[in-house]
Amino acid sequence: MFNVQFISHFTASISYLDSVRMALDGGCRWIQLRMKDVPEEEVRVTAIAAKELCRQYHATFIIDDRVELVKQIKADGVHLGKADMPVGEARKILGKDYLIGGTANTFEDVQRHYADGADYIGCGPFRFTTTKKKLSPILGMEGYLNILQQMQLHHINIPIVAIGGINKEDIPQLKALGLNGIALSGTILRAKDPVEEMKEVMALAQHDQPLKE
Repeated sequence: MFNVQFISHFTASISYLDSVRMALDGGCRWIQLRMKDVPEEEVRVTAIAAKELCRQYHATFIIDDRVELVKQIKADGVHLGKADMPVGEARKILGKDYLIGGTANTFEDVQRHYADGADYIGCGPFRFTTTKKKLSPILGMEGYLNILQQMQLHHINIPIVAIGGINKEDIPQLKALGLNGIALSGTILRAKDPVEEMKEVMALAQHDQPLKE
């Protein structure tokens, strides 16, 4: 199964919580609440509301970076960026009952997260994206292929989710490479109708349907 993850963001007219709701309405069942540079209390209030929404839709709810908050509100897990707490440390705090994802840009990153007990890897960026500061080197198709080949060589089996500047037209190619999923943000919120855009993404991810003219 090809997994589609939505990473929350905001625009002038869409709040973090609105973005979560739109993704869920569009059929996405894996939400990551990412609120960088936002006060703790504001994140907490939004996280509680987002968790409730995810429960209504039977969706997996992950919080970016904030390990303690994940434990406090009993989210499903945490996603850790390259500058966040190490995966191994988070595993000691959260135990086995929570999902932990780690961001990777190289095979060495993947190797480390795998050894530390991550459940999945968010690997990227696929191409340039404006939704993230301090962007790592762009991977493109060739970069993913190289990482997947090295994983096979070293017998490392962990889900790899492509992230960074991905749009729906990229889905068939990324699936064909053997990746386990994609994570989207800006491409959904910039669409004329975000809910409809997510529906199209889900259809492509699940059924290999050709894009309609």
